[in-house]
Amino acid sequence: MHATLITSRPDRRPRQHPLMMLSEEDLDFVVQFMLVSGSLKDMAQMYGVSYPTIRATLDRVIAHLRQSLSGSPPDAMTELLASLVERGEIEPGTAKSIRAAYRGMIEKLKQTEDSQ
Repeated sequence: MHATLITSRPDRRPRQHPLMMLSEEDLDFVVQFMLVSGSLKDMAQMYGVSYPTIRATLDRVIAHLRQSLSGSPPDAMTELLASLVERGEIEPGTAKSIRAAYRGMIEKLKQTEDSQ
């Protein structure tokens, strides 16, 4: 994986920094994450949740940043699953299985549409 530089873009058009496109809640999470030197264990203790729950939150924030950088729209299914994991309504492994099945179905639909 290569690093994406956000400050040296060839088009030089003004654009809002990707971090500024995050919600206030996500920005608070990023600040706390930095203050504990990226320790998910410390974050889980601070927020009073399990390690997998804090990991799911971090994955969601990362997904938001990647979408901001690429300009792609948010994936509603991933957002829903991350929210369910964060609230403790489903396990992270279950969310990953559902997302993989969903993406598989989407890919099959695209292949079917392309072949017609």
